[in-house]
Amino acid sequence: MTLSRFFSLSLDEPPKYFSIIWKIRLPEVLLAYLVGISLASAGVASQALFRNPLADPYIIGISSGAAFGAALSLLVGITYMPYLSLAFSFLSVFIVYSLARTNGKVPVNTLLLAGIAYGFLANAATWYIYVTHPHNAYITWTWLLGSFNGAEWREVLVMFLVSLLGTGFLIRKWRELNLILLGEESIALGLDLHLYRKVFLGVIATLTAFAVYTSGVIGFVGLVSPHIMRIILGGPNHRELTPSTALFGGILLVVADLLARTVAKPPQVIPVGIITASWARLSFCTYS
Repeated sequence: MTLSRFFSLSLDEPPKYFSIIWKIRLPEVLLAYLVGISLASAGVASQALFRNPLADPYIIGISSGAAFGAALSLLVGITYMPYLSLAFSFLSVFIVYSLARTNGKVPVNTLLLAGIAYGFLANAATWYIYVTHPHNAYITWTWLLGSFNGAEWREVLVMFLVSLLGTGFLIRKWRELNLILLGEESIALGLDLHLYRKVFLGVIATLTAFAVYTSGVIGFVGLVSPHIMRIILGGPNHRELTPSTALFGGILLVVADLLARTVAKPPQVIPVGIITASWARLSFCTYS
């Protein structure tokens, strides 16, 4: 198509490739970037909260709860899958937090163990539903591996608001994240440790739950991104680490989505979660 032909097109009848970009590809790319920002930001906060470099946003049972909610959609209707996943993501965090509470406090190690134990239980229930109700199981299984196919502008708007508020809050609270790394010593410096644990846990759960709601379960972005940025920045100061990790996580997930669409023979698209899972080795290499 020549330039003269392009500029002579009526605005009421946009070219087909413009509709493909505006209605299909652009929402998918933007959603991938926003989900990457959210997961990377949640990953930074998770590793600070648990004081564990191998912690990721799903460690408190969010992915297990989302998987169980998606499996329940096989019983009540496949159209409810995203909504059930979102609801059970938050419910799982509440259950794990309640299980970990001891004498009015929530020790980090206990919370970590409660999340792992709940994850095994939820995964067992999920697989039971898949085995006993195989109808439409392929759809939910594909969604659980992560995908941006069919992304809509409504989902982009929701993810934009969630990532803006959640990531913005974490960036603003970089001092508190630095102090949490000190553990119980931060109390002597005037930080209400137990309060901020609840607050940061809520932010992590919100960012991750909505990421799961819009795109499925995509692992390792929140685990890999903070390690790579620590190597580049040369330190754990969250003043620079949190915003840089968020931006890098968005780029990382856009690249993963691009690879998912190019490594397979068209029109087949590999789930994004398979691409990011292949980066698990990279996360351990950057840590070591």
